[in-house]
Amino acid sequence: MVISGLFGASGRRFPGALVAGERSPRALAALGDRRLRATREELAGALTGQFREVRAFEISVHLRLIDTINDEIARLDARIEQQLTSIPGVAPACTGCGLAGGGHSPGCPSDGTPVPGLAERLDEITGAGARSARVIIAELGTGMPVFPAPGHAAARARLTPRTLQSGNTARPGRTGKGNPYLRGALGQCAMAAARTGTRLGEQYRWIARRRGKQKAIVAVSRVICEIACILIADPAARLTDPGTDYYSRANPARQTRSRIRELERLTPA
Repeated sequence: MVISGLFGASGRRFPGALVAGERSPRALAALGDRRLRATREELAGALTGQFREVRAFEISVHLRLIDTINDEIARLDARIEQQLTSIPGVAPACTGCGLAGGGHSPGCPSDGTPVPGLAERLDEITGAGARSARVIIAELGTGMPVFPAPGHAAARARLTPRTLQSGNTARPGRTGKGNPYLRGALGQCAMAAARTGTRLGEQYRWIARRRGKQKAIVAVSRVICEIACILIADPAARLTDPGTDYYSRANPARQTRSRIRELERLTPA
């Protein structure tokens, strides 16, 4: 693969130009974005070959279908955004004066900064986006009367470990399936957070090195779920990332022991 996918800006221009009748490899390679890792020569080599008109017709059909589906997705997103504004607890409300809508009433003790809504505050979670925030609201609601603590919401999504006990023998068990919509959205957030230089990203990498990627995804998904519950329960709460050095600051003695063990492992006997 010369480029990562055909659904990006550059990937979409190549089949569009082929459908329009362009056959020159150099002219097609010039359509690539300068941010692509592939050089113009590599693109030209990948675009060299026989391309029949029947293929252009087939690709044009697929491109029209993709555009139609994307238009429908955009309409659904707009409809969901419209529905969110009518749900109590989603719209922004000042905790000082109680005015909803993101503004402030005269004499408000706050500093007058715009107040974000629930979806915007959930979007601030590392790895979460606008669509994941909507799924979290749909599955957890706009209040926490059902869940006494954030851990109860994580248990509903089956993101908490189970213990299987028989007599005096106890062993860890699988987390289970749980709510598929909530768990799926949290899993996507965790995989996106894994590529960031944040506390959640560092947690993912720390667990993945020791226990595997799947357990790391579950652990980070649970943390994201609990953070979302705190933001939902407290309209004034905002997420502040503690940074990648969170674990070293929280337990420096543990970090020292870990470095000593690493040096002992690397030092020849």
